[in-house]
Amino acid sequence: MHLVAIAILNYNGRNFLEKFLPFVLKHSEGHPVYVIDNLSTDNSVAFLESSFPEVHLIQLDENTGFTGGYNKGLQFIQSKYYVLLNSDIEVAPGWLPPLLELMESDKKIAACQPKILSYTNRQLFEHAGAAGGYIDRYGYPFCRGRIFDTVEEDKGQYDDNIETFWATGACMMIDAKAFRDAGGFDDRFFAHMEEIDLCWRLKNRGYKVYAVGKSHVYHVGGGTLPTHSPRKTYLNFRNSLWMLFKNSSPKTRLKKIAVRILLDCIAMLRFAISGQWPLVKAVGSAILDFLKSIVKYKNNSIKVEDSLSPVKNLEKGHGIFEGSIVMAYFMQSKKRFSALKF
Repeated sequence: MHLVAIAILNYNGRNFLEKFLPFVLKHSEGHPVYVIDNLSTDNSVAFLESSFPEVHLIQLDENTGFTGGYNKGLQFIQSKYYVLLNSDIEVAPGWLPPLLELMESDKKIAACQPKILSYTNRQLFEHAGAAGGYIDRYGYPFCRGRIFDTVEEDKGQYDDNIETFWATGACMMIDAKAFRDAGGFDDRFFAHMEEIDLCWRLKNRGYKVYAVGKSHVYHVGGGTLPTHSPRKTYLNFRNSLWMLFKNSSPKTRLKKIAVRILLDCIAMLRFAISGQWPLVKAVGSAILDFLKSIVKYKNNSIKVEDSLSPVKNLEKGHGIFEGSIVMAYFMQSKKRFSALKF
């Protein structure tokens, strides 16, 4: 069994593999590198076999998205820790040891992430994870270094190790046993919000999630779906509602969902005012599909996590903003993490 295995999920990402895989191999500290191919239709597989024979290739027989791809592919990897790494990330020298050192220091830490910086503007944090993930009481995620569309410059303000709520799936080191015991990613999510849902379930089980300030990588972002893609918007809104419903306390679940849907309707109005009608439709479809699934949840359309967690239904704690990040950002102009009070 390996101590650490780096697992890159690939779908039609030959260009990213050609560009960024050499950095991973150079800076992998001797740990094996796996590419899990999600039934790519470009020449990714042939390219890997001819150009990177040292990479372990796992070929899946269908594309089941980020969630299913990792759930299936990781079954073939025997390792104490997995590093889930997007194909569109350039790793920096020395990125891996600080992550491993933290994981080895406390058996209750189930997952951690480095700082995620922008590949195109390396002084800025990148949207997908920034310097560690947080969440508000209504299930809206945000990050140290990034709240909605406001992204901070990295000036060393987040170079510490700190417990957060979630670690980004763009670059996450996770304890393999904790991953399996929690059931892995929820396959129904397909992509987007799945790592937050997983971290929520891990924290419900008493584990901790961290951001590591002495490690950083550079992320292109939007490699599979562009930022304003209606499909991406749909998945983000639908999956976020699922996540909130699944993991919240039964006493607060319905109230939170009601407020959350109201806030999502306001988001639809903002999209309509700016003429982004495909996004209006995407959010509306997400809400409707979520409500349909709620009607059927007793038949396992949505699996509620109540019975799984020894520490049930986390409501407060590290990484949870007890207010509304939507209200703080749009109504109170608190656009930087430092302006929030926890």
